[in-house]
Formats: sequence, C-alpha cells, structure tokens
Amino acid sequence: MSVARETTAEPLLSAVLDTLGGEIVSGAKSEGETFTLQDISTRFGISRTVAREAMRALEQLGLVSSSRRVGIRVLPASRWAVFDRSVIAWRLASDTQRAGQITSLDAVRTAVEPIAANLAAGNASPEQAARLHELAVKLVDLTEAGQGNSDEFLAADKEFHTLLLQASGNEMFAALAEPIMNVLEGRTRYGIMPDEPELETMRVHVDLAESVAKRDPQGAEDASRRLLTGVSGFMEI
Repeated sequence: MSVARETTAEPLLSAVLDTLGGEIVSGAKSEGETFTLQDISTRFGISRTVAREAMRALEQLGLVSSSRRVGIRVLPASRWAVFDRSVIAWRLASDTQRAGQITSLDAVRTAVEPIAANLAAGNASPEQAARLHELAVKLVDLTEAGQGNSDEFLAADKEFHTLLLQASGNEMFAALAEPIMNVLEGRTRYGIMPDEPELETMRVHVDLAESVAKRDPQGAEDASRRLLTGVSGFMEI
C-alpha cells in the first residue's frame, strides 16, 4: 500500500518541482518572495509530505530557503545550483532566461572544449579516436542530406562532444559533459539551430577527429576553436 502511494507521489513531486522551479528561474516568483508549505499543498492539491519534499528539493538547488518564522523564501540567482540539469532545463524553457543560459553554457564550452581537445590528442584510446572520426563523418553526411537539425544529428553531435571531453583524460572536464551538452539540446529544442548548418563548419569535426587520431594536440585545439567560432556564427539566438 505504501509503495503504491510513493509511486503515485513521484510524478506529482516532479510536476510540482517543474512548475515552481520554472516560476522561480523565470522571475514569475521574484527574489525575496515568500510562500508556505500550505500554499504549495493547496495550490497543487497535494499532501504536506509531498509539499515538504518539493521544498527540500528546491532548497538543495539553492532556489529557496526555509524557516519556521518566514516560511519559504525565493533566493537570488547567485545562490542557484547553476550546473544542475533541472536548473539548466528550467532556464532554457524560460523566454526570459534562455538566451542568457545558452550564452553562459557557450562560454563554459569555449573555455573548456579546446583544452579538452588538446588533451584528447595525447590521451584518447584508439577506440575513442576511431569513434570520434565515425561521428564526425556522420555529422557531415547528415548535414549534406539536409538533416542538420534532426534528432539523429543531435544525438551524434552530443556523443561526439561528450566523447571528446571524456577522451581528454581529465575527470573534471568529463563531468562537465552533461551540463555543456544542454546547450546542444537547447539549440535544437528551441529553434536556435538552423535547419541547414554551415557545411564547412561541420567539416571541422573531421579535422578535429583527425588531429586527435594523429596525436596532434595543437591541431586538435585549433580545430576545436575553429569549430566553436563557426557554430556561434550561424546560431539564431
């Protein structure tokens, strides 16, 4: 019986979090605004137990603080867990936050990925290097076929850049793969990626993969910088 209640509560909790989290990051609930567990319970028709779980989850993300005297208070953006996948997703879904979130993720990517490419040229296994080349060729083929904004292209693009970060051999770069890849998803989901990406820019993926395979760190880093510069040039933010 208790298992059934927990199973039912999970989607309820997720829906409540998505609504409240989205409202906070978008500014619909402004910094300093307060509300109570009872407000959450009444608004969503949920038990205080589920409301309390939602509050704790929002606290862990740095979106709110709670106290018996004040209740639940919305915190400033400087307190948010900005690398958390939920916070990133809510910001990307917000018309007021989307451009800023993509710009921030792009800046992190531009700082990290060329150095990761440099390291990958020295640390990638033969299998990783071969897979990078396969994915690079696939991205070019899909672009030539007019599928540069397809789900298949997105999946290959995410795998390529995730593998590049992993192949660097730096575990901290690898850990940044998930938040950084959100920029690729966001571009596709919200119509920022053009239907026909620039083919010459997409071909730089092949140059990058070949530099990794040839153990050419500087060539890989340079190719990564050319790729990121080229991509930013045709984005429709």
